[in-house]
Amino acid sequence: MLRQVSQALAALVLFAALSPASAQAPTGKVSVVTSYSKDLTDPIKKAFEAAHPGVTLDVQNRNTNAGVKYLEETKSNNQVDIFWASAPDAFEALKGKSLLQTYKPKATGIPDKIGQFPINDPEGFYFGFAASGYGIMWNERYVKANKLPEPKEWQDLAGPAYFDHVSMAAPSRSGTTHLTIETILQGEGWDKGWGTLKAVSGNFREVTERSFGVPEAVNSGQVGYGIVIDFFAFTSQASGFPVKFVYPSVTTIVPANVGIVANAPNKAGAEAFIEFLLSPAGQTILFEPGVRRLPVNPAAYDKAPKDYPNPFKDPRLNSMIKFDVKTSEARTNVVDALYDQIVTFQLGDLKAATKSIEAVEIALAKKDNAQARKLLDEARALVAAMPVSEQQASSSEITGAFSGGKKKEKGARQAELEQQWAAFAKDHYAQAKTKADEALKLAK
Repeated sequence: MLRQVSQALAALVLFAALSPASAQAPTGKVSVVTSYSKDLTDPIKKAFEAAHPGVTLDVQNRNTNAGVKYLEETKSNNQVDIFWASAPDAFEALKGKSLLQTYKPKATGIPDKIGQFPINDPEGFYFGFAASGYGIMWNERYVKANKLPEPKEWQDLAGPAYFDHVSMAAPSRSGTTHLTIETILQGEGWDKGWGTLKAVSGNFREVTERSFGVPEAVNSGQVGYGIVIDFFAFTSQASGFPVKFVYPSVTTIVPANVGIVANAPNKAGAEAFIEFLLSPAGQTILFEPGVRRLPVNPAAYDKAPKDYPNPFKDPRLNSMIKFDVKTSEARTNVVDALYDQIVTFQLGDLKAATKSIEAVEIALAKKDNAQARKLLDEARALVAAMPVSEQQASSSEITGAFSGGKKKEKGARQAELEQQWAAFAKDHYAQAKTKADEALKLAK
């Protein structure tokens, strides 16, 4: 009998030890690699540490591409618990390289989709904690002082009035800008989308190295308009800057994600961090003036500021394009390199061609000329032309050259392609300017 009682007690002790209710609270350091600025990470770090005494959130800031590369380089001796960023294609890349591990959050009330986009990875490798869309912000005082129009669509920024008044970050340096570029390409199609992107880019004042530089320039009035992720505009408005923001019809609402890194040294702490982000307290922080993201839990919007966007109730936000993250992930490096070679590094030539084309447009609006218009159309076509088709850009031959492999032939092939694309753009912009200048003489 005594032996049976002892066995029963031992079983109870074992059950208690394995019970979630008695699980040990997280302790120690939770290491996070993130692309987010302190405006977001600081308030969440403070609230998370207050909710979990004895836990320290160690935030390491790296841009999205650098963060992915860092996890790849350190995977044999990983010291990171959490990857935390806006770009879902970056999480797909990490998932494909087995650099994330699965988890099943306990948080409830979060739907399957936000807008047209799944909130969580269906296999449980990463989770949406907030969402954002892409659009145009502008400084009201700047626009008024320069007597400029308020844009509604991407194509509006291609008009002559916007020349030298627009700024955007390089997609190769900003994960959110890459998503903006990819959204336009998916929403308008490869050829039309690149035509829009180059027509708009020809009006740029500059292409910045970091996405933060764009809202800062708009806030200070150094530039009138910026192509940004929405929270840059929302936080600027909350800080009192005279800015407005619009979602063009070709955009999308995409989750900002968090995932546990494979072989995380503090798995319990990583899980606690995810649960905090998805909790009512974590979701409410997203409304703070310096944060201003869109929560993924519809119930959180009961505490939203007045006139705050609600993607679960706004029909327009729900009707935006369905973003294909796998398409984006597969050609990320190619699209970024293409943009750099035909826009970022050729901006001077593109602007020169654009300025000549816009001068013809203005002249023809006053007095039409058939021959000049024909030359104008030819000039526009030269600017819009692409060195590769969508099929070629998505081929294994080209994507493989940009896969980041260590083989010398891959590096050589990438350099060869980039040189070809740059030469193509330079030649086409020069031809476009020549035709536009000839058209202008006829139009006068």
